[in-house]
Amino acid sequence: MLKGKLKLPRPLPIPDQLGSLIAGGSESEEFEFGEELEPIHPAALRLHRESDDAEEAIDNDDEGGGGGNGMDHKTRQRLSKDTINRVSVLKSTSEEEKRSDLEHELSQREINLEKLQRIASTGIPDGGGLRATAWKLLLGYLPSSQDLWEKELKENIQKYSNLKEELLLNPSEHIWREGKELSSTNQHKEGDSDGLLRRHEISQEDHPLSLGKASLWSRYFKYTETIEQINRDLQRTHPDIPFFSGESSFSLKNREAMKNILLLFAKLNPVICYVQGMNEVLAPIYYVFTIDTHKQNAVSAEADCFFCFVRVLGDSVDHFCQQLDNSSSGILSTLSRLSDLLKVNDEQLWHHLEFTTKVKPQFYAFRWITLLLTQEFKFESILRIWDTLLSNPFGVQDMLLRVCCAMLLCVKSKLLGGDFVANLKLLQHYPEDINLEYLLQVAQDISPDTSSYCLSL
Repeated sequence: MLKGKLKLPRPLPIPDQLGSLIAGGSESEEFEFGEELEPIHPAALRLHRESDDAEEAIDNDDEGGGGGNGMDHKTRQRLSKDTINRVSVLKSTSEEEKRSDLEHELSQREINLEKLQRIASTGIPDGGGLRATAWKLLLGYLPSSQDLWEKELKENIQKYSNLKEELLLNPSEHIWREGKELSSTNQHKEGDSDGLLRRHEISQEDHPLSLGKASLWSRYFKYTETIEQINRDLQRTHPDIPFFSGESSFSLKNREAMKNILLLFAKLNPVICYVQGMNEVLAPIYYVFTIDTHKQNAVSAEADCFFCFVRVLGDSVDHFCQQLDNSSSGILSTLSRLSDLLKVNDEQLWHHLEFTTKVKPQFYAFRWITLLLTQEFKFESILRIWDTLLSNPFGVQDMLLRVCCAMLLCVKSKLLGGDFVANLKLLQHYPEDINLEYLLQVAQDISPDTSSYCLSL
């Protein structure tokens, strides 16, 4: 048996009660400012808007008679296309520069975490396993010294394997293995040469019908309902993405690995156990780690994912426990902080939501916060948002609240013109056509110190 089990950072000494989430280090090296990356301005990515402006300017010129510049229709068309092409080239160049900077930083023997956070916060390019490696570093799963990576990963893989064998193995396999090992030992001691296994007596506690608390079977059957709930939730996890859904061997393998992670977490943390919605938080991590193009990293994806999943939940574990809802670290306190953040940054909008339409954060932001925005955006947008969440030096929860506040600010005009029903519908089904880069820039411009900062839009 393992003497030390993996626990969340702080034990919760309270009785177990499940709630549903479905509601509708080492010090970094000194940073050299000369090496900082300037963040990509959202306007550089707003292709459609800039092209529209260009066309509008051309149209205005046309209405004025066109005599000022003497441009014909073909010339104006060419200029419009040139404007679009320049923006496309700018965006492509920015992505390549970002990829180059990130690859360079990840190739260093000593990773400058502050510099990595700055690069990753602007978005990690897809492909090449960059996001998987960066997330592991940002979560503190990998040490900053690359020389220690191989040793650390091997130890964690072995630790995860031991946990699975102890806590997830069917009791009959435990009993069979113990019996085989005992018979083999006895044969060796007694010098038996007939090759026959001796009968291994099963104790009362190891009998499948035993009700004793110490029984392997009793502990195994205790989680039957949890396993069924996990399986149901995994069937509903991103049903539009073949990686998670369907009956292919690939998707079945992925769901089985995710079930192992969620069940192991439940058994190691019986106070919290498994809560509906944890599958949604796990999905981005498992996806990113599994598609890593580095073969060794892909092989260890399940183990790496488990430990990083624990780290992500460690920042918000109290949100999953119903009995801590009213505590200083519970979900209601966090929702109150979001309300305060909005009040400081836009008191007009805050007053309209809180008093005029009475659309409280509990009605829409509960799911935003507990599920880390995994239900509000398309999957590729979720990965981009998480780049920013995990890169925040003040922690995931700090940036999460700032993103939630930015989500409100970015639809301010619609909210001010809406009543209770319209605003609730808008916030429970957040617009998919929102400019994500602009939203994240607004979130980063919001100061974490709400007592002394007011955002100007």
